[in-house]
Amino acid sequence: MSDVAKCPTCGSISKIKEKDGHITYSAVQDEEALKKIGQLKKAMEKFKQKAEALEKEVQELKALN
Repeated sequence: MSDVAKCPTCGSISKIKEKDGHITYSAVQDEEALKKIGQLKKAMEKFKQKAEALEKEVQELKALN
């Protein structure tokens, strides 16, 4: 994931890129933010499904003992 900070010039949230000791700020666009949020939601949903499956498996193992 990109490094993000406030731009010292305009104060907007920006992605930071450093090349040869020179730092470049690129403003984060709404489309980019929405795309990242969508990716995070998908990842969280997958994690939630895995956690629920593991929880179910633990309950089944406890029932066997």
